[in-house]
Amino acid sequence: MLRAMAMVRPVTLSLHLKPLLPCYFPPKPLHFSRLSKLVQSLTTRASNNNAGCGIIEPNYLSCCLPDKNNLRIALLLSGGVDSSVALRLLHAAGHHCTAFYLKIWFQEDFENFWSECPWEEDLKYAKAVCDQVDIPLEVVHLTDEYWKNVVSYIIEEYRCGRTPNPDVLCNTRIKFGAFMDAINNMEFDYVASGHYAKVIHPSADEINQPSVLELSKDMVKDQTYFLSHLSQAQLRRLIFPLGGISKDEVRKLATLFNLPNKDRKDSQGICFLGKIKFSEFVARHIGEMEGIMLEAETGDFLGNHRGFWFYTIGQRQGLRLPGGPWYVVEKDVKNNVVFVSRNYFSFDKRRRLFRVGSLRWFNGSPPKETSELQCKVRHGPGFYNCSVVIEPGEVDDQDVAIVQLCEDDQGLAAGQFAAFYKGRTCIGSGVILESWNDQGFPVCERALELARIEDKSELGKPVKIKVKPEIPVREFDGKDGIEVERGLNNSQVAVTS
Repeated sequence: MLRAMAMVRPVTLSLHLKPLLPCYFPPKPLHFSRLSKLVQSLTTRASNNNAGCGIIEPNYLSCCLPDKNNLRIALLLSGGVDSSVALRLLHAAGHHCTAFYLKIWFQEDFENFWSECPWEEDLKYAKAVCDQVDIPLEVVHLTDEYWKNVVSYIIEEYRCGRTPNPDVLCNTRIKFGAFMDAINNMEFDYVASGHYAKVIHPSADEINQPSVLELSKDMVKDQTYFLSHLSQAQLRRLIFPLGGISKDEVRKLATLFNLPNKDRKDSQGICFLGKIKFSEFVARHIGEMEGIMLEAETGDFLGNHRGFWFYTIGQRQGLRLPGGPWYVVEKDVKNNVVFVSRNYFSFDKRRRLFRVGSLRWFNGSPPKETSELQCKVRHGPGFYNCSVVIEPGEVDDQDVAIVQLCEDDQGLAAGQFAAFYKGRTCIGSGVILESWNDQGFPVCERALELARIEDKSELGKPVKIKVKPEIPVREFDGKDGIEVERGLNNSQVAVTS
């Protein structure tokens, strides 16, 4: 392992990277109208570049700029299957690639987890993938940049009771932010990654037009939501080879290429945490502060917690309360109180009207027609039809979008992103603001009064919850046809002092 890793050249932002060729980064005009004429040449090129792997079908190269010759491309390689297949497709299309592994793991702050560093295994796979086709691999250390631009923001958002999205921030500020800055004086024409999305660049006669971010072929894996807050300057530098390929096809290509990580599972969870539990990360960097849990409907004191920042609205796991299922329904950030209820699904808490700030549009301004747009309020294949009204904001003269969904959503969370679409085109996004024109879950007055008590010891001991055996009710969600647990049937849970 150490010998293999020693062959990978580390690069740090504190050093000046020396360009091998004269500096050139802005993308060249692209022409997609000639794609049909390239079928024969692409097949021949793919065959030559992938000897022993079979012939790569031209449609797999449609998002690799196949009509351009010998582009110099910097590819972000994570050690996973997606970015590895993206690398091999660009290589098959005849481009000159250099792979970059971003080391953002701040192991210095977690010495006790040193034996479980996730980047060592990732880097091993990344190097093995590059060695197959003799592609150079560089390691870029962005630990300090990641801490300053992503982790610190996440910590502050949780302190304020909001729920940030680390993946959106990582894309805008690190992968296509600090990394692009690090290689800006090198010779690359484009930056690529294994994201499931499409970028359509303007043709030669429309060079002043903006580049466009479109949905990928695989709607389940589509990652335009995580890319929706990029700037136009960032988008113009990017290509995503997997934009026209489904996840199943990516797995088949990994087998065809005989990639060393072809059977490796997809990574899950927040990118910077590795094998560390999120609760441990929060405890280490925000700390703990004992607070109380109150039942929203009665104000009954049910128990203590370690800090409101460990909980999100709708959370069920980790409450450790008998007689459930219990759900987090509201939080009092000022008084460090978490309100819980067993009736999370019985209350009509759904919303269809909310505000969005920190707006960013790919073409520089809001769309002229805002009455027939689509909106994503979380990652996934689901959309809402929506209308958007742009109004002047109260802070720094920044505009705020008033979003009206076509139907209710009960999972809107302040701090998350709302991405806007027009057909298959992602036009921009913004951050969902605190509740507006919405009173949330109806917490009773007694619970609110108890939450404001300064000396919580006056509450005495938590109430005892006696539970009678009961069979959970299982219902079918009419929208998705999915069986979900709604709670207890005719609950016979008794709360006594």
